[in-house]
Amino acid sequence: MIEINSRLPPAAWIRIRRFTGLLTMASVAVSVLITNFILEVFSNGLNVPGLASAVIMPIVLGGPMMFYLSLRHEQLRHANRQLRVIAETDWLTACLNRGAFTAKVEADLADPAQAGRTGALLMVDADDFKRVNDRFGHQRGDEALCLIAEAIRLSVRQSDLVGRLGGEEFGIYLSEADHAVVDQVAERIRRAVSAVVFAPGEVLCPLSVSIGGISFAKPATYEDIYRLADERLYMAKSNGRDCIALTQAA
Repeated sequence: MIEINSRLPPAAWIRIRRFTGLLTMASVAVSVLITNFILEVFSNGLNVPGLASAVIMPIVLGGPMMFYLSLRHEQLRHANRQLRVIAETDWLTACLNRGAFTAKVEADLADPAQAGRTGALLMVDADDFKRVNDRFGHQRGDEALCLIAEAIRLSVRQSDLVGRLGGEEFGIYLSEADHAVVDQVAERIRRAVSAVVFAPGEVLCPLSVSIGGISFAKPATYEDIYRLADERLYMAKSNGRDCIALTQAA
């Protein structure tokens, strides 16, 4: 499930302190210059009372105002970031939703700096999941999907993208990985899901996934690699489920 954190992160408080301090110091400097100019015109130049007033007034009056403005700015920035995360995240599994996953993969594939590098797309589908829903109900089925999603996330690198593409189907995009690494990741996912303990109502219900995937050299199009990975997923399910079918793009 998606969790919204309303507290500002430590980096935001660092920016608030820096912003408040810099603006307050700038206000003091401007105040001293203006006070000096006024006293030069109407008196004998800057004196101790004038200097104290020029320094203290911006700190007393401007400091809190600068802090408030900076705080509100960071709160708005944090709220926008949270909304963006919510818009990109699948409500149930906390993976990327289909739209966000597709957009991020397409952006990486279109990056000129990635030309010539290897990548991979894995399609993961929970085996015979209708049986889980029919036997235990959709609420328990949702719990099983969350367990599968967590097993997938723990089996890939932090830089890899994990998305729920719909129903019980997930996509994993590895931006830089050769075929040997892809095979290792796929097997790690398969074993991790098989090791999940799912026992609704104290009744053990084994879970498994079928995995299809393709490794390729960039540039490539998302439509092409998705189609080829999906074909391999269909092959894996046809081979008896709980297995892997991978290929390399020509």
